[in-house]
Amino acid sequence: MSSADTAPPFAAQQGSPPGVVLSSYLLMAAALLLIMWRGLLPGLLCVCLGFLLTRWLAPRFALLARPVPGRTGVPRWAQVLAAALVMLSPLALLGLGLSHSRGYLVEAPQQYRELLDYMARTVLELREKLPHDMAEQLPAGAQEIQRAIASYLGAKAGALALAGRVWLSGLLFAYVGMLIGALAAVRHIHGVRGPLAQELVLRIALFGDAFRQIVAAQFWIAAFNTLLTAIFLLVVLPLWDMALPYTPVLITITFIAGLVPIVGNLLCNAIITVVGLSVSPVAALACLGFLVLIHKAEYVINAKVVGQRTHMGVWELLSVMFVAEAVFGPAGLVAAPLFYAYLKKELSTARLV
Repeated sequence: MSSADTAPPFAAQQGSPPGVVLSSYLLMAAALLLIMWRGLLPGLLCVCLGFLLTRWLAPRFALLARPVPGRTGVPRWAQVLAAALVMLSPLALLGLGLSHSRGYLVEAPQQYRELLDYMARTVLELREKLPHDMAEQLPAGAQEIQRAIASYLGAKAGALALAGRVWLSGLLFAYVGMLIGALAAVRHIHGVRGPLAQELVLRIALFGDAFRQIVAAQFWIAAFNTLLTAIFLLVVLPLWDMALPYTPVLITITFIAGLVPIVGNLLCNAIITVVGLSVSPVAALACLGFLVLIHKAEYVINAKVVGQRTHMGVWELLSVMFVAEAVFGPAGLVAAPLFYAYLKKELSTARLV
């Protein structure tokens, strides 16, 4: 959020009645719980993304024009142009994607199901994939574990067979969120805000700061991780005659899992290593070694980019992610770092921590 949006609410908080401040906290908490309960987290994240992108682009468009003497602030035309670009860019990217990879976008749930089935078969054939001496060292109960893992993967694959509708509705929610965020960034405020509105603006401004620090940083970290993984899967392994199946799906999973700190890295590591094992034990070791190296570099970046800004330790992240996943499922893993960073900002603003 811009300084123009955050400055008045901080001043208003000092003189607002305690009941108004408490009401703003309760409304914000209720809104976040409703979003998690109804599965609207992708829409919320895209609202924040659309808002921040529009606010970031508008001043840069204004620099392209000749400044008008005596006029301060961002011109209205620059704000509208930035909002239009943010709203139309997803449609242009979707059209480009459909023209070049329509089958992948439409059949993505089915492809993920096939990947899980493939992993289940690989787990069941583990003894056949490993060298004879190494396979003999596996305990007798390993086959039971293999069957349990395969059954779990098979169950998840069956669930994904029905996920096409959810996949498309998630894309729709995300795009509507982008529209809302872009329009909110260029809204024109008439009159003076009341005390409750001022307090709610403060809550939203703090949440926007948490989003910018956590999710935006994690997005670039995931993009960096995905780029290196794509080079490894598309260039390095084929040069060694060890190309993996389902490479586009693996790259997509790497990016999506990379948005979840710590746990996401472990998840995509396990998936790529199991798929590598289906090719050969050497391919599995190569995948594991490469992923460990790039994720070590990612942890250093994560610690500097995220940790220094939010003052959150690894144990704090793991704790809130564990609780959030138990309550809200996979969406809780994504939301936990953002919501916890927002909570710490609220406590710090109130001088309680």
